[in-house]
Amino acid sequence: MRELTIRKNDAGQRLDRFLSKAMPLLPLALLQKYIRIKRVKCNNARCQRDQRLKEGDVLQLYINDEFFEQPREDNLFLTLFQPKLDVLYEDGHILLVNKRPGIVVHADETEKVNTLINHIQAYLYQKREWNPKWENSFTPALCNRIDRNTGGIVIAAKDAETLRIVTAKIRDREITKKYLCITLGRMDPPQGKLECFLLKDEGKKQVSVFRHPVPGGKSSATLYRTLESRGELSLTEAELLTGRTHQIRASFADAGHPLLGDGKYGRGNVNRRYGETRQALYSYYVRFDFPTDAGCLEYMRGRVFQVECVPFVEKYFSK
Repeated sequence: MRELTIRKNDAGQRLDRFLSKAMPLLPLALLQKYIRIKRVKCNNARCQRDQRLKEGDVLQLYINDEFFEQPREDNLFLTLFQPKLDVLYEDGHILLVNKRPGIVVHADETEKVNTLINHIQAYLYQKREWNPKWENSFTPALCNRIDRNTGGIVIAAKDAETLRIVTAKIRDREITKKYLCITLGRMDPPQGKLECFLLKDEGKKQVSVFRHPVPGGKSSATLYRTLESRGELSLTEAELLTGRTHQIRASFADAGHPLLGDGKYGRGNVNRRYGETRQALYSYYVRFDFPTDAGCLEYMRGRVFQVECVPFVEKYFSK
């Protein structure tokens, strides 16, 4: 419990508005709840959110210490009162989430609060499975990431050993990841492998495709399989053999079959005609192959997880 004494400059304010400024990390909805259930008192008596504070009033606050801290990038998850997650699978070590298109996985120059990792940390915090005050160093973390406008499965680790194992398994290609996408035109042949070298331009946040090695370029390999074609659109499955930035988007565009809705590598006139502003790309399938020892995640060997409903598939390829 903490106490705050109202001074002259704070007198006259509504209780809820004063507390929202005194504790900027505390979500307003949670603050209102705390007032209602008497975890906020004024002069040891029940109070109302709209009551006016007087000089000399003493507030008794039965609120977690972390809400009294100043906002920083590593504690902004506290401001999410109702984390929004589509959880595909969860146990004591690992969490698989179906990320919706439009949300960033980590904070960037455009978004600091509404990120996937913040929603995950808020979710685990509110379940009382994790609290930054309990740990010396580890924070729940993402094992893989996908672009803002790409949807699909993201793997999160609840502990350091899980993060280490999954990161290594992804690097060593012991976890199979497959995507669904809508490509323009029909691939010839309908099934095969796209191989190239990708050179990233950090300034433009874009990659260039080369058919031969270039300084700074990274090899890229993607298996693809055409599942269905309707008119100028094809539903294609892509399996990553490497994990490069914009690998699927750039590789298919270089092959002459960009993704529908792709604003960087696609065809603007076609995207506008269909009214699509996000690339039709979804990480819908993950298989934990684990041909070698998996430590605390040995029980995940052979497990498969799949997103059953992909919005653009329902829109363009429903029966």
